[in-house]
Amino acid sequence: MSISLSESAAARVQWIADRQSKPAALRLAVEGGGCSGFQYRFGLAERIEADDHVTERNGVKLVVDPMSLDLIEGSEVDFVESLGGAAFKVNNPLAAAGCGCGASFSI
Repeated sequence: MSISLSESAAARVQWIADRQSKPAALRLAVEGGGCSGFQYRFGLAERIEADDHVTERNGVKLVVDPMSLDLIEGSEVDFVESLGGAAFKVNNPLAAAGCGCGASFSI
């Protein structure tokens, strides 16, 4: 198993990176906190460490550290737009529960 980036997420990362004149690399990390125990943190990757897991779609990289990967293995990172706003969303098969906004989860 690994982790993947959807077409819409790759396009959004590319759009953000172009506007900030940075490389198209999204870092996804998992931190303790949020209403369900763990929360996702997204940002453009400033650098890629030797032990990071890197996957690529359409030239856009998704970068995950080894500790976070254990909690999101098999997930897909998507970008969704709705009346409530637009956001990156993690479809995590390991999550036993999550909050209403999808920003946090428990295992």
